[in-house]
Amino acid sequence: MRYITIEREYGSGGTRIARELAAKAQIPCYGEEILRVAAENLNVTVEQMRDYEETTKGSFLYSIYLLSQSMSGNSEMLSSDGKIFVEEQKAIEKFAIKGSSIFLGHCASEALKESPDLIKVFIHGDKASKRKRIMEEYGVKESQIDSVEKKNNRRRANYYRANTQKQWDDFHSYDIVLDSTTLGIQGCVDVLSGLL
Repeated sequence: MRYITIEREYGSGGTRIARELAAKAQIPCYGEEILRVAAENLNVTVEQMRDYEETTKGSFLYSIYLLSQSMSGNSEMLSSDGKIFVEEQKAIEKFAIKGSSIFLGHCASEALKESPDLIKVFIHGDKASKRKRIMEEYGVKESQIDSVEKKNNRRRANYYRANTQKQWDDFHSYDIVLDSTTLGIQGCVDVLSGLL
C-alpha cells in the first residue's frame, strides 16, 4: 500500500503511532503539515484553520453544498470554511504525489479515495488508557481531561461529518480498526508496518 490515512480518538496515541510508523517505514507523515500548507495558500494562520475545524457544525445542507462546489471545481462560490477544506484536500493530494505517505486526520481518505493503494485506519482505546495518556503525555490536568477529550473528539467528528457526510467513529468506514489499549503503541505500529 502507498497510503495510510489515520483517524483517531483523542488520547488513543494515534499521532504517536503514525509518527513511529513513518520513522520505521522511512516515509513521511503529514498532519500539522497539511494545516500549514493550506494556511499559507489561503493567507491565514494555522490558528484560524484550527478555529474553523472547531466551529464546523456539519449540517447536512452545508455538506451537500460544500461537496457539490468542490467537485465542480467552483471554489469561488465556496464559503471561507469550504475553501479551507478544499485547500487541505489539495495539500494532501500534493503530498501524496511525492510517494508513499501516512496522513493524520483532515479527511485525508476523502482526498485519496480514488487510490487503489489506500488503507483507511481508525485508532481507539479504552477510557482509562486514554485518560492516562491525556494527563501524562499531553499534560492536561486531571480535572480537565473529560472536557478536553470531549471537545477534541467532537471537533474531529464534526469536521469529518461536515466534509464527508460520514460518521467519524463508524468503524464500517475504515479498512482497519485498532485498539491501542489492547495492542499498545508498538503493536499498532507493527500491524500497520506490514502493509507498507
